[in-house]
Amino acid sequence: MSSTVAVIGAGTIGRSFAFLFARSGYTVRVFDPRSDLDEVVASLQADVTADASAGDELACEVGTVELAESVEAAVAGVVFVQESGPEDPESKPVLFSQIAEAAPAGAVFATSSSTIPASTIAAALPESAASRVIVGHPFNPPHLMPLVEVVPSPQTSQETVDAAVEFYRSCGREPVVLGREIRGFVGNRLQNALMKEAISLVQNGVVSAEGLDTVMKNSLGLRWSAIGQFEGMHFGGGEAGIRGFMDHIGPAFAAIEDLPVDVDPTGMEDVFEQVEEAYGPTPTPQAAAVRDRIQKAVLEARGQGR
Repeated sequence: MSSTVAVIGAGTIGRSFAFLFARSGYTVRVFDPRSDLDEVVASLQADVTADASAGDELACEVGTVELAESVEAAVAGVVFVQESGPEDPESKPVLFSQIAEAAPAGAVFATSSSTIPASTIAAALPESAASRVIVGHPFNPPHLMPLVEVVPSPQTSQETVDAAVEFYRSCGREPVVLGREIRGFVGNRLQNALMKEAISLVQNGVVSAEGLDTVMKNSLGLRWSAIGQFEGMHFGGGEAGIRGFMDHIGPAFAAIEDLPVDVDPTGMEDVFEQVEEAYGPTPTPQAAAVRDRIQKAVLEARGQGR
């Protein structure tokens, strides 16, 4: 079986996926209409080589990153396509039509989209191609963050779901298959709920933006790096588990009132100013390096360091 895969789109997500796939032993063909694609591909290959040199016995298993001159050239003979182009509900189905016409009959067509469901992308495709379209939504950056949300449409075949899960696992990812399509999937819906609560607490004068981040990093964030929401509740209930937790804490949590929240730019101005005062007007490479170092350390502690 071919060990060649295609990455369509060489933005932040596409480049990260290309690095991940090559690091995992695949030959990766990358296509993007950007004028500097040759430089991007050369940089990716250099990063893969450097990562292999700094690694262990896995170094001999790394793949390569190659430039493709077109969508058709990128997907010829591949087993898997990861599309990471612009979030445009009109252009994406057209792109997938190109992919489906040129790719082998058994290839999986995955999109990194966080907003466009597979059913929309596959609506105009013949059944044989529509059954192979699936969302493979990562958390950024996908070469570091293990989660991939695998979201089939009603037309997606079980064989495609199974193949996508197997492929992402072969790259050291943790795929989670969703039971149905829903806006925001799971991770972003959880993030959205927490984001709105965080904004409301700052807007209503309960805590500063920096103080809220301190609370997160030193309590829930630390806990959630080890266990999930429901497992934490199960632990919290002691011998009675989650049932005991809800008996003891549930009524008190249910009584917590909602605060007003305004996510329009004008309503967010004070939050913007507090964040920029705490962390600077733009994120710095130094801060990103610290973030990545800590996240990598957490993954190492969990046995997911590669």
